[in-house]
Amino acid sequence: MLRLFAAIGIPWDIAQGLKSHQQDLPGAGWRTEEQLHITLRFCGEVREDVADDLDAELSAIAPPAFDLELTGVGHFGDGQDIHAIWAGVAESEPLRALAKRCEAAARRAGLAAETRVYHPHVTLAYLNRPDPGRVIAWEQAHNLLHSPPFRVTRFGLYSSHRTRDGSAYRLERDYRLE
Repeated sequence: MLRLFAAIGIPWDIAQGLKSHQQDLPGAGWRTEEQLHITLRFCGEVREDVADDLDAELSAIAPPAFDLELTGVGHFGDGQDIHAIWAGVAESEPLRALAKRCEAAARRAGLAAETRVYHPHVTLAYLNRPDPGRVIAWEQAHNLLHSPPFRVTRFGLYSSHRTRDGSAYRLERDYRLE
């Protein structure tokens, strides 16, 4: 079984800009530059034969390249159940279209439909029962986050491996956009 997700990797220069926001929140498990990405479709645990089918389906996706910008910050969860803080992604119809195509590819490969509403973001840190006031203060201090535009020319199929330091990601397949 492989734990897989389709995602857009964050370019190194944009990731370096995000690093300046990864501070001033005690207990945050900050993500490294290599871990920063925009998930298109989380697949979860899949058998290797399904992974092969998913690869074939994702290989057939060939939308045009497009530009993205990161803007704003936020969190997932409420109160002491806040579990992640993120950088937002400026509204992008090409990004939403690519995510829909990845969803359709996953369904054709035999995966169950995603039931969550798609909310594009870059997870900056995972949190474990944080002080909600500190999270809100962090968001207020960093809410003007805005990256320069960056060109998306590829996306990938990544595997996720749990380690004692959190998750490690490996690019399994790379797909070019036209």
